[in-house]
Amino acid sequence: MLHSETQDSAYLSPTLLVAQYKPSCRQSINTMENTNFKSIIYKTSSDGKVAYIILNRPKHFNAIDQNIPAELRAAVRLANFDSKVHCIIIKGNGPGFCGGYDLGIYAEHAQRGQTEGSQDLCKGYDPFKDYLTMGEVTECYSELFRSHKPTIAQVHGAAVAGGSDIALCCDLVVMADDARIGYPPSRAWGCPTTAMWAHRIGPEKAKRMLFTGDLIDGKEAASMGLVLMSVPEAELEETVSLLANRIKTVPINQLWMHKQVINSGIESSVRSSQRLATIFDGITRNSPEGIAFQNAAMLSGFKDAVKKRDEPGNSVSYRIKWKNRL
Repeated sequence: MLHSETQDSAYLSPTLLVAQYKPSCRQSINTMENTNFKSIIYKTSSDGKVAYIILNRPKHFNAIDQNIPAELRAAVRLANFDSKVHCIIIKGNGPGFCGGYDLGIYAEHAQRGQTEGSQDLCKGYDPFKDYLTMGEVTECYSELFRSHKPTIAQVHGAAVAGGSDIALCCDLVVMADDARIGYPPSRAWGCPTTAMWAHRIGPEKAKRMLFTGDLIDGKEAASMGLVLMSVPEAELEETVSLLANRIKTVPINQLWMHKQVINSGIESSVRSSQRLATIFDGITRNSPEGIAFQNAAMLSGFKDAVKKRDEPGNSVSYRIKWKNRL
């Protein structure tokens, strides 16, 4: 079950402000692990040196709900404030990493309009208000990129649409060979707001992925340089653990300095790309094609709408011709 990219202003609800999760200086690690997150799990390893952020909506393929963006940012900050933690692993509970935004929430039951809470059709589309909302969501995911400590995405099943936004914001991505990654909403009703594709694989390969909305498996993603490596799914957990256990032997200040130096070369361009992508994401949802997609989701369900959007041109011969050509 895959969910496509969509957005909702509930992410700006005051109840989701990250400040509520900021730990006090005296708060213990055990207390932090019991933070009242609704859609993620936060915990640390037995030695306290590795933090785990686990997307925890397994019955919905960890599809992004109103809670995940702010909770993700809060969890990253918990790890950064924790003087014991050296690196952060993010993964998904259940059958996959993350299936993107939950269209069962946002497309089937939403009304067209600006992303400001009411979704009142009469108010029309205000790109500024939409940008305020989705810009905040983008900032939440980008906390992984800006984190003072290394972040590792452990991807099994799929990291699709908004799920790929989350994974590609991490410093390192390790995938299962048969896991899938991609941004199908680039065909209609979406633009990847974190804008990491070109920064990871260059403009031509990024264009090929976003012009088609194709999904690729872990082996292909590794061969094109989108992710660090792929391994058989049975070896994924151990592989990521070995990497994290190696990283955690390096002093935190060393890790921080290396990350700052490397990120400094792309930070300004990443921010510029994200700003434009977030604006265009709002436009895609309110374009004629975006409106038609949302109407189809409301009338016949998101699964049928996604199928009709993504099937054209995706023939057997196309898949054979382009398999392992990246």
